[in-house]
Amino acid sequence: MSMKTLPWEGGCRCGQVRIKVSAPPLLTMACHCTGCQRMTASAYSLSVAIPSEGFAVTGGDPVIGGLHGATRHYFCPHCMSWMFTRPEGMDWFVNLRATMLDDTQWFAPFIETWTREKLPWATTPAVHSYGTVPAMEDYEGLLQEYTGWAAQPGARTFD
Repeated sequence: MSMKTLPWEGGCRCGQVRIKVSAPPLLTMACHCTGCQRMTASAYSLSVAIPSEGFAVTGGDPVIGGLHGATRHYFCPHCMSWMFTRPEGMDWFVNLRATMLDDTQWFAPFIETWTREKLPWATTPAVHSYGTVPAMEDYEGLLQEYTGWAAQPGARTFD
């Protein structure tokens, strides 16, 4: 399975908010925290970390939802789809909900986080699992490893 050639486009369920991705992802993730479970009404959320300069809202005006704290969760104001997150103190990337992309067939989570809160039956094919989140000093290695993993022939490649 291959990643579609950039740029990628996507949007919320109703289509009023549209986005464009013009930079390759840094990492793909599944988060099992109870906050993600509640905001997605599912077992976990699926995310693609995109460099901020490679992410743009191209239509509509998303609104802040979720906890309304320093970490900002953005939603479509009409259909209320949770679209992306801008984590506190990490303005260099946007955490895009993977299912907001028009083409998601290439997606697989490389890491899963907050497994200590996961539902007992919830599983993912993630390469790395964390009870909470990776230590800050582990991210550089994870980003490098993800690039190699995503580029494996027959796996997830950038065209």
